[in-house]
Amino acid sequence: MVFDYELSLKHISGRTTPVLYNASVYRDDEGKVIGVFAAARDIAATQKAKDELTYLKNNLELLVKKRVAELVIANKELTFQKEEKADRAAELVIANKELAFQNEEKEKRAAELIIANKELAFQNEEKEKILHLSFYDQLTGIYNRRFYVEELKRIDTKRNLPLSLIMGDVNGLKLINDSFGHTVGDELIKKAAEVMKKGCRSDDIIARHGGDEFVIILPKTNGSETEEIINRMKTLSLEEKVKGVDISIAFGYATKEKEKEKIQEVFEKAEDHMYRNKLCESPSLRGKTIELIMITLYEKSNKEHLHSKRVSEICELIAAKMNFDKDAVIQIRTAGLMHDIGKIGINDKILNNPQELTPDEWNEIKKHPEIGYHILSSVNELSEIANQILQHHEQWNGEGYPKGLKGEEILLQARIINIADAFDEMTSDWPFHNALSEEEAINEIKRCSGTKFDPTISRIFIEKVLGKDWETNNQ
Repeated sequence: MVFDYELSLKHISGRTTPVLYNASVYRDDEGKVIGVFAAARDIAATQKAKDELTYLKNNLELLVKKRVAELVIANKELTFQKEEKADRAAELVIANKELAFQNEEKEKRAAELIIANKELAFQNEEKEKILHLSFYDQLTGIYNRRFYVEELKRIDTKRNLPLSLIMGDVNGLKLINDSFGHTVGDELIKKAAEVMKKGCRSDDIIARHGGDEFVIILPKTNGSETEEIINRMKTLSLEEKVKGVDISIAFGYATKEKEKEKIQEVFEKAEDHMYRNKLCESPSLRGKTIELIMITLYEKSNKEHLHSKRVSEICELIAAKMNFDKDAVIQIRTAGLMHDIGKIGINDKILNNPQELTPDEWNEIKKHPEIGYHILSSVNELSEIANQILQHHEQWNGEGYPKGLKGEEILLQARIINIADAFDEMTSDWPFHNALSEEEAINEIKRCSGTKFDPTISRIFIEKVLGKDWETNNQ
């Protein structure tokens, strides 16, 4: 049998040490105790471990509760951290919004800078435009008179001698403006400028002096060289047309050979030379332009072409019966042919309107005598015809147009054209009325004799041209 028991032994040092005794009893065969075997073992370390285990066991619940509490606290802290995160997120959102706002402000500022730059660019562009307008002609793109004046002062020096000036004037511009409108006239001026640019050298200075006049400055250029440039420009002009109109420019030049010569006197010499050439060249061009105007008018309206021919024939017949001389007959025949030339300036839609004209359209139509006058008065040999055409819608009683002339205040030729024009209109089909019979037209002339028409010419026309009895069917 083995016995285990613990004892506390006191060490010589006074320290108490727990020990574990193991004792075994030995017996003989009869069962009697014959001896004891015992051993002691220091169990201080074991006891300490037991004590710690007991301590742990005793404190386990407390530890668990503490841990639970710690977990609770941790969860609360986590929750708090989440709230903190939410708050932080909110702060970040606000920060992002602020950042976005800042970015927006930056973009806004950038946009403002862009706008400011554009405004600056616009201002610079405006300055350039103003500068360009200061020295360049808006229509042609070449230099203007202001630049020419300033540049001539700079160039008028000894080192640029011989210094030549060319004056150029576009022939027939007024006639073109009156006939085809200022748009065509402007195209004519632009084309003339192009011709001069092509014909001149790169260093020559070309400027529009005003209206239809141009001036060219030629530094270090003598008279013969200047003539070569003029001839080159004339040759180039022959190759150009605007709406069928020839480009014709009258040129004149003068050259400053000596330093003491005044440049203004050189300019005046060039201008005089140009006007002399213009007097020779313009009539021929104007005659061609008149022909072109008539052709253009007839192309616009074939009815106008046929009407003008018939009026011309009637005028010739009346003039012959009134004993006009040969030249006067030719003149009024021409006037009859051209009496409606002013309709070249009337809108095609009005001219070919198939409906009855409105009051405004009639007012436009009534402008054609004045337009025709302005066209023809530019040609010296047609000046008398121009006045006849101006008055061909005046009436004997003063109720005509454009001036409201009365009776013999109206030119005789204009009174003849008035009757010829009215008779042909009445006896022809027009978009706004059907033709009357000859008898109906004769009765209308008789009825208006002494009011619209000259009574003497009315009677001559009916009796001597048409061969009708004045008294017959007179109403």
